[in-house]
Amino acid sequence: MSIEQLIENYGLLAIFLGAAFEGETAAFLGGVISHRELLSYWSASIAAVAGSFVGDQFWFFAGRYAAQWAPVRRLMERPALARATRLLEKYQTGFILAFRFLVGLRTISPIVIGTTRIATGKFVLLNAVAALVWGQLFTALGYIFGRGIQQMLGHLPLHRHLLIAVGAAAAVAGAALVFRRMKRKRRA
Repeated sequence: MSIEQLIENYGLLAIFLGAAFEGETAAFLGGVISHRELLSYWSASIAAVAGSFVGDQFWFFAGRYAAQWAPVRRLMERPALARATRLLEKYQTGFILAFRFLVGLRTISPIVIGTTRIATGKFVLLNAVAALVWGQLFTALGYIFGRGIQQMLGHLPLHRHLLIAVGAAAAVAGAALVFRRMKRKRRA
């Protein structure tokens, strides 16, 4: 089975699961893949939106009803917990809309929110809005990136196109981590 066939058969599931558990890279690659016309843009985008929404709902309910579950306890021991809690207390609605865009706070935030008195309905609504924006944004960025690579380098074999996209995503993630560490050092 070729990589193209794998993507056509399992790509939407992979984008959904990737967006639920990893995030940006899965949505970004969904955009690149849709540029290559192996999946439609809208199906890739909807898979990213749905995966992000479902993943964050899962962690919200884990925080609300399963705080003693070992994976939840381990996540609650992370240093990011204090930062997420401070931001949530100061900017409740804004934080719920923005946490998936904040480096290092994506997984811990819905758990923290789940441990508060924030109404489930409020979180579901704000999570849906934020997932819609997030999924569309990162899928569109991947689509634009895929188009740009094709314009610069021509029509590459799919595996090379995806490797370049993964490399670019890793470079951006690495730069974000370096920036975050530099910012922390300046505060200390």
